[in-house]
Amino acid sequence: MRGKSKNMKIIVGSKNKVKVGALEEIVKDYPHLKDAEIFSVEAASGVADQPKSLEETVQGAMNRAKGAFNDCDYSFGLESGLMAVPNTKTGFMDVCVCAIFDGKEHHIGLSSAWEVPKQVAHHMLNEGLDMTQAAIKAGYTKNPKVGQAEGLIGIVTKGRLTRKDYTKESIRTALIHLEQLDF
Repeated sequence: MRGKSKNMKIIVGSKNKVKVGALEEIVKDYPHLKDAEIFSVEAASGVADQPKSLEETVQGAMNRAKGAFNDCDYSFGLESGLMAVPNTKTGFMDVCVCAIFDGKEHHIGLSSAWEVPKQVAHHMLNEGLDMTQAAIKAGYTKNPKVGQAEGLIGIVTKGRLTRKDYTKESIRTALIHLEQLDF
């Protein structure tokens, strides 16, 4: 471990601009991380392109974090996916999971969860499409890179909550573990 100096190194297991940008913005709020150098690498999730359970989404984030860990202090894995939620219209909500790996253990955080439109959920659950493909097929967007922009959440909330915002939530809740001594 390099410690908490200016040469701290953080690697995020994604080249997605939204995920990398979210991490870059969040670390500025943390004195022990604000001077860290942030690098991005493509790290495999090891799960389906569209995770359909909280367990699978958490595992994907953990796999990305561990896969990105290489000569650094911390690595971050970010994965969005569906999870079953009782009494919702579709039975599922989307959530972003952040896993921070310190070389020994993972520290997990979650974003707020939100329900995708019924048509989108149908395409994801019954046709195996990922969220972008399902959102395009359902007519919500024509952007094949919507997940690297505002995300479907940005579209359905009319910009009030974007993919970057909800990714930042998951990072912030995972970072609780690095600030609290009793975890």
